[in-house]
Amino acid sequence: MLLYLISDMSGWDDCQERIGVSFRRESLLEQAFVHSSYCNENPDFAWPSNERLEFLGDAVLNFIVTERLYTEFPRLLEGELTEIRASLVCRDTLANLASSLRLGEWLLLGRGEETNGGRAKASNLANAVEALLGALFLDQGMTKARRFILTLLKPQLDRIGTGKIMPNYKALVQELVQGEGRPTPIYRLVEAAGPDHNKRFTVEILIDGEALGRGMGRSKKIAEIQAARAAWEALRCNYGQTRLPTPGGKETQEGRAEEQANFSTCAAAGSRGNQEEKEAR
Repeated sequence: MLLYLISDMSGWDDCQERIGVSFRRESLLEQAFVHSSYCNENPDFAWPSNERLEFLGDAVLNFIVTERLYTEFPRLLEGELTEIRASLVCRDTLANLASSLRLGEWLLLGRGEETNGGRAKASNLANAVEALLGALFLDQGMTKARRFILTLLKPQLDRIGTGKIMPNYKALVQELVQGEGRPTPIYRLVEAAGPDHNKRFTVEILIDGEALGRGMGRSKKIAEIQAARAAWEALRCNYGQTRLPTPGGKETQEGRAEEQANFSTCAAAGSRGNQEEKEAR
């Protein structure tokens, strides 16, 4: 592995070639890779650590991803967008992006951090991506920063478009239930069919004793996720937004019957759609 010092200009040329960006102010690029442990051991070092650039880059990253999700996926609700954004800007995703570019080679680390494997540590790699994005924003503006990070995130964004990255529907339903002061959802196993090596599980999600969704899968966990998704989709379909039906329903029997019929139709449609989905999570 090649490790570079800030004074090694050819090293930073290699770095810029790797990331596909030529910095006007190379000092910003260099600072993006300075870990706080290096500054602690070298108090007279020319540049501060990358923590301020990381702070800026985090804000830029969240804005760019939020803007793209809002524009590209107009049918997703706020909660769904929030869950997907969290998966795109989380430490593991950013660390994987850094690893794909081998950014760890350019990190300036203190001796202790180096000895403890800091060059491959997920937190250091993720922070370097955010600091690099912050540096690029300062050097060349939002347009270049947007192009850079969206290019890196293109495979993940494509997976969202094909349904391979989904929101955490169990978390969304749980948040909705807690927000309305309702009992915790119960996931009830309805059926476990088939031989041990190829079982199919069917699970219902119940809130206030009412089944709001049903899901199937090769494990109970997958079936629960699909049941939560069916409930979420049914609520959205029936009410035009995500809120729980009030216990007791509408005041008149006719209204209650109409509400239940609409809800059942939506729940059935959600369940059919879930069974067609690949059980990727």
